[in-house]
Amino acid sequence: PHLAALVLARGGSKGIPLKNIKLLAGVPLIGWVLRAAIDAGVFHSIWVSTDHDEIEKVAKQFGAQVHRRSPEVSQDSSTSLEAIREFLNHHHEVDIVGNIQATSPCLHPSDLIKVAHLIQKEGFDSVFSVVRRHQFRWSEVKKGENKMTEPQNLNPAKRYRRQDWPGELYENGSFYFAKRHLIEKGYLQGGKMAYYEMRAEHSVDIDIDIDWPIAEQRVLSFGYFGKEPLKEVKLLVCSIDGCLTSGRIYVTEDHKEMVSYDYRDIVGMDLLKKRGIQVRLISDRDCSKTLSAMQLGCVAKVNATNKLQVLKDWQEDMGLSWKEVAYLGNEESDVECLKQAGMSGVPADACAAAQKAAGYICKSRGGCGAVREFAEHIFLLLEKVNSARKQ
Repeated sequence: PHLAALVLARGGSKGIPLKNIKLLAGVPLIGWVLRAAIDAGVFHSIWVSTDHDEIEKVAKQFGAQVHRRSPEVSQDSSTSLEAIREFLNHHHEVDIVGNIQATSPCLHPSDLIKVAHLIQKEGFDSVFSVVRRHQFRWSEVKKGENKMTEPQNLNPAKRYRRQDWPGELYENGSFYFAKRHLIEKGYLQGGKMAYYEMRAEHSVDIDIDIDWPIAEQRVLSFGYFGKEPLKEVKLLVCSIDGCLTSGRIYVTEDHKEMVSYDYRDIVGMDLLKKRGIQVRLISDRDCSKTLSAMQLGCVAKVNATNKLQVLKDWQEDMGLSWKEVAYLGNEESDVECLKQAGMSGVPADACAAAQKAAGYICKSRGGCGAVREFAEHIFLLLEKVNSARKQ
């Protein structure tokens, strides 16, 4: 049977405008779940249902197909079930829908593989995700009511210790898998049902803006970064024009060139060096005088007509794997380097082709702190590498 992954991502959001493609730890929010769905390898097709052009663009960048939903199922009052039923009406080849929530960025392929097995091999009609909580519940007392609250799942005279109580299972909204016949009857949960318990650290749901910085830390600690295990970065190669500088060149009356840079970026480069990470610079124009004036103390290659070849030469000379190389670029001439490097980033104002090829999109613009921000991102991922080693 045809199993399709479906991510619902309309453009309207009361809490966070265009939340589904807002950058979370350098990746559009929807990109985290699409990456997990693609790498799971269990779906015959992967779709994003949206009514917005920008969301469609990002979905296609991450390898998903796009279903343009109608205005009727794109309202604030529209339900997920209505949007899924509309999708099925246009895609008769689909037998099972795995509705994955875009707001669950810590989803891992291993979870999806196990759920696909439950619904394809073990005959369940619907499977949904839950998480175990250790929370005591009390009855609500509405304002003006003259009564006391009552315990719902505990005896106050004999409170459980956490280690003595298994807790309770709650839906976490990460995904809902269901067969076509069930959805057509108006259900996402029904028939022969099963739940799938996710690990608590993978159960992240973003609903309001205050969740965002917390979610970024959770994703960096517990998110899925791809099939290949992360390795410690040993080399950062940074494009000069548009990354270290803003890309603007000022020309004086006596024909001298002037550029500006952000001191925070120099500090970021120094911090990388102190961690044992080499920093090298590259440019496709001759900016040797500018580099000499900046006194950065970095190996640099200017007039680089083939940046990828320069990067390969450096990688081979240092005896590094590609997973140990990071690259920060911003132009079309950087695209192949961004694709090759194990860790890649671009400033916020990089060209569209570079943004599509990068794994991390900075919030800062080129020449305005992007290098420092990318350095901080490298440090966070190094912490993740060290944590994995300890485990």
